Amino acid sequence: MNYTDSIFLLFFCITFGAYYLINKSQLQLLILVVASLFFYAWQSPPLLAIFLCSWFITGLSSYSVLTANNPFRAKLFATSGVAVNLMLLGFFKYKFLVIQNIPQLVPQPAHTLGEWLILAPLPIGISFYTFHGISLLVDIYRGNTTTFTEKRRSLKKHLSETLLYLVFFPQLIAGPIIKAKDFYPQVGVKRFQDIDFSGSFRILVVGYFLKSVIADNLSEQTFWIAYPYFQWNSSGELLLLLYGYSAQIFADFAGYSLIAIGLAKLLGYKLPDNFNYPYFSSSISEFWRRWHISLSSWLRDYLYIPLGGSKKGETRTYVNLMVVMFLGGLWHGAAWSFAIWGLWHGIGLAFERPWLDSNIYTSTNPVLKGIRIFVVFNFVTIGWLFFKLQDYSQAWAYIGLMFHNDAGGILAVSKMKAFKILSYSFFVFSYHVLHVYKEEIPGLLKDFAYGAMLFLIVTNPGPAVPFIYFQF
Repeated sequence: MNYTDSIFLLFFCITFGAYYLINKSQLQLLILVVASLFFYAWQSPPLLAIFLCSWFITGLSSYSVLTANNPFRAKLFATSGVAVNLMLLGFFKYKFLVIQNIPQLVPQPAHTLGEWLILAPLPIGISFYTFHGISLLVDIYRGNTTTFTEKRRSLKKHLSETLLYLVFFPQLIAGPIIKAKDFYPQVGVKRFQDIDFSGSFRILVVGYFLKSVIADNLSEQTFWIAYPYFQWNSSGELLLLLYGYSAQIFADFAGYSLIAIGLAKLLGYKLPDNFNYPYFSSSISEFWRRWHISLSSWLRDYLYIPLGGSKKGETRTYVNLMVVMFLGGLWHGAAWSFAIWGLWHGIGLAFERPWLDSNIYTSTNPVLKGIRIFVVFNFVTIGWLFFKLQDYSQAWAYIGLMFHNDAGGILAVSKMKAFKILSYSFFVFSYHVLHVYKEEIPGLLKDFAYGAMLFLIVTNPGPAVPFIYFQF
C-alpha cells in the first residue's frame, strides 16, 4: 500500500477515526497494531509470518533481558536476540546474493515450507524492523531508558508495546528509524484535542509535494539511466540524468520521511527528523549528519562506537569507518553495488578526516564554502550511480561514457529532457536555499507557497511509483 494511493487515504481515515473515538490506552494500542498489521499484509499476506516471527523472538528475548537476575543471563539473552534478528535479515535479504540461481535450483511453485522459505521474496521493511528490534535489545541491556526499569512489567504489556514499536505503520516500511528508548515513553492515551493539525498539515504538504510532484515526475526522466538505454545518450545527457537522479532520490526519501513524520504526528507520536538539507553539506561527514539521520545515528550508536569509534588510534578509526560504511551500504540491498556505494563514502570520510581541522574545511569564506559544497554534492551524486545501477559493472561503464560518449555530440542534450529535469530539480535546490532564509520570508508568502504546493500535488503529480527505499 503506497502512501500516495487513494486506498491508503481511505485506510488512514478509517484508522484515524476509530483511533480517536476510543479514549483508552490499550484499545488505542490495539487499533494501531491491527491497522499496522493489515497495512503490512496488504501486498503479501504470507510475509506477515516472517515479521511476526521476528517480533516474537525480539519480544521474548528483550523481556528475558529485562527480567534476568544476573548480568551473564542478561548478556546471553541480548546476544541471542540480536543474533537471531541478524540471521533472519541475512537469510531473507542476502540469500539471492550468495546463491545466484535459486529459482532454477528449487521447483516452482513451492511444495514444502523449506522451498517456500528459499523462494520467498524480500519481506518489505525487514531492514528497518530488524534494526528496531536490535535497538530494543541493546537499549534494555545497556539500561539506557527508565521505561524498562519496571521489574514487574508484565510479559503481555511488553509484547504488545513491542509489537506496536516494530509494526507502527507510518515508519514500518522505510523509517525513520526510532530508537526504543525514544518510542516506548510515548505509548499512552492520545487525545483528539492535542493534535497539532497545522504543523501536521504543513509537514504532509511538503512531503507529498517532494514525492508526488518532484520525485515521481523526475522518475520518468531518470528511467533512461538504466542499462542499456544510457549507452545511447551523450556525455552531457548522462551528466544531466545523474543530477536529476540525485534530486529524485532526495525528494523521494525526504518526502517519504516527512509523510511518515506527519502521519505519526496526527496519531500522537513523534518520529525523529531524517533529513537536514543534506545537499548543502560542505564535507562528507557533514553530509552523513544531514542525510538519513536516523540510520547514521543508529550506525554510530550500535556499530561504530562498539567497534571502538575513534578512541583506539588513527588506524583503527579508519578501519572502523570503512567497516561501518561497507556494512551500511550492504544493509541497503543485496547487491555488491550497494557495498561499493558504502565503501565510496567510507573512502571519502577517511580521505577528508585528516583535513577537517584545516583552513580548507573550517574557513567561513563564502567562495571556499561554496566550492566545498559543490565538491561534496558531486561526490555524493556520482555515488548514487551504484544505488541506481545495481550491477556495478554498468555503473563503471556509465561513468566512463560520461567522459567520452559522442552520441550526437558530447554536449548534445534533448531540450525537452533538459527542461523537465532542470525544472523539477530546481525545486530541490530552492528547498535547500529557502531553508537558509526561512526567518526572513513573510508568513503570507509561506502560506502562499503551501497553497501552491497543494495545488501542484492535485494537478501535476507524476506517475505513482513505489518509494525507492521500499526495496530495503
